[in-house]
Amino acid sequence: MTASLIGRSLCLFRGDRCLIQDLDFTVQEAEMLVVEGPNGIGKTSLLRGIAGLLGFESGDLLWNGDSVRDHYQTFRADLVWFAHRVGFKGDLNLQENLSFESGLRTTANARRDEVLERLGLSGISNLPFRSLSAGQQRRGALARMLLSTAKVWILDEPLTNLDKEGQALVIAFIEAHIRQGGLCLAASHQPLKIDGATRRVMLS
Repeated sequence: MTASLIGRSLCLFRGDRCLIQDLDFTVQEAEMLVVEGPNGIGKTSLLRGIAGLLGFESGDLLWNGDSVRDHYQTFRADLVWFAHRVGFKGDLNLQENLSFESGLRTTANARRDEVLERLGLSGISNLPFRSLSAGQQRRGALARMLLSTAKVWILDEPLTNLDKEGQALVIAFIEAHIRQGGLCLAASHQPLKIDGATRRVMLS
């Protein structure tokens, strides 16, 4: 069975404002869905809703044909979130944060040294996380995503706070995930183009 995430008639409010109304989308394995639209239109809110961080007023999400509402834990186990806020504990170092993460979800710990080396984090992985630069912290969040075995990647502004080398790495990681049958949903103010199947949804 081909993995798929489908949104049907999604409606999302923030306060009294309707951000999303009657939105439909489909993204399947080996595809990326890019959410587009002007600033403040609701791109991040939509991704947060899909990730379960906000509640939709109406509509439904289907993961592999089953309503996420009825199988939330199954979907959540197949999802990893990459956003502005890294979500790591500042007093712990990167190694400790990744070890803590591995206790919450299945991760490929055998690849940790390889991933940290590729991201240029090996030499600073034992420093308190709060002492790292914004770009280094974002790379740390990338390490968490790469070590996750999740099928679905949700990426909010994945190129922010990264230099050109870091941005190229993100694109390469997305392309590799897609080639391996993964799914990506992303919102980005910067052009996000990959060598792979891409769907787009425009919010207006």
